[in-house]
Amino acid sequence: MKQCVQCRDVIATAALAAIFFLPVRSLSAVDYAALAPEAPSSSVATKIREQLALDAVDVLFLFDHMFTKSATGVSANYLERVADPTSRFHIDYLEYKKRRIGRAQLVTRLPHVAMIGDSLSKHAYISSIPSTFWRARTERRRDWFLDTDPSSTSVYSVFERLEKLTPLVATEYSGLAAMVDAGTGKANFFRRLVRTRNFSEQVDQIVNAKRHPDLVLIWIGHNNVDWAAETPVNERDHPEKRLQQLATKFRADYTRQMRRLISCAQNDNHKVAIVVFGLVNFEAFFKAREATEALRAKDRHLYRYLEVDYQHFLSMRPEYRANMVRFALMMNRELAAMVDDLNKEISHSSKVQVRYSAALARADISRAELIHAMDAWHPSVKGHNVLAQAAFSALPPSLEFLGINSRKSNSSFSEFGRQSTAR
Repeated sequence: MKQCVQCRDVIATAALAAIFFLPVRSLSAVDYAALAPEAPSSSVATKIREQLALDAVDVLFLFDHMFTKSATGVSANYLERVADPTSRFHIDYLEYKKRRIGRAQLVTRLPHVAMIGDSLSKHAYISSIPSTFWRARTERRRDWFLDTDPSSTSVYSVFERLEKLTPLVATEYSGLAAMVDAGTGKANFFRRLVRTRNFSEQVDQIVNAKRHPDLVLIWIGHNNVDWAAETPVNERDHPEKRLQQLATKFRADYTRQMRRLISCAQNDNHKVAIVVFGLVNFEAFFKAREATEALRAKDRHLYRYLEVDYQHFLSMRPEYRANMVRFALMMNRELAAMVDDLNKEISHSSKVQVRYSAALARADISRAELIHAMDAWHPSVKGHNVLAQAAFSALPPSLEFLGINSRKSNSSFSEFGRQSTAR
């Protein structure tokens, strides 16, 4: 195991060295959290150098797929469960047994759930540049949405909780440092280097998928709350006007992508439920953060990358935290109002349900043990469990809309799961 870790760090470092011909000042931007959402205009020569660097890294990382778990999880026992005569998918199982459909088609007919998000929905944390770079490109699952490890020391994820109700397919589209963006620009070099996809790009993946999801969970926008980085120094003491401008833009960009998802759902032939979660409870988070800062003050071996976070997220600094909490609450109000307006637009539709949930915005993450022992920023395993429980508790109305009866373990989505393949 130690040799694998050393190999990983050597190769990741070599990959970074592959971009040696780019300006040296860019190397400090490799840590994902500080990256801008879209690429500024650049010269043709710079674009060529960047593409060559990306190609070089991809060549060095051809084998990284050996270490990368799939972003899609399928219930391991789905075949046994659909073989049960009481299962709503038993008719599909009979078609499979008669060889009228293949295994892949049978899986396609299972309920599909998708997750749109950022690093708070992934197994992510800041550490050394090689390790962070490696995780950004290879890490999957082990998070509150799609952990598939049944051991008691792992996360009891939303996927595993949903499996109690129905066999399913779940896909996580979440990306490190993903932001709610306008969707009009191209991601900058370093975002492409670590394979970050913003909100618009994650929506692209869903819209272009052969099998559209029946349930879409959205928890993104935390990177957009770095208000201090978006505010001139002379305005930071009184940022009211700037905060409102940023919140208005956030809602406009979010709404644009929501309309794309809704349009896609309306053109499909099965029901689709979309849940928009409010941003994380930053007031509770900063209580946990303050506790870790006190622990680190006594023992510098703890939370080794705690201070590094300030380089990537200016608003996490103590002097900016109050307005960060305030700004996140403003954005949550914008999200709730956005969902209300969207529901007025689709009030005639019985196929699409859009809901706002404050479950994750109210989750109590105020204890130090709930944030990661490396950076005191991202969730720990215990933190992921808290988030999984909170998110799952918000799903019953959406599951009922889709035909799931949470009181019966054998219940499942209704027949739209089969209909979705006949497009």
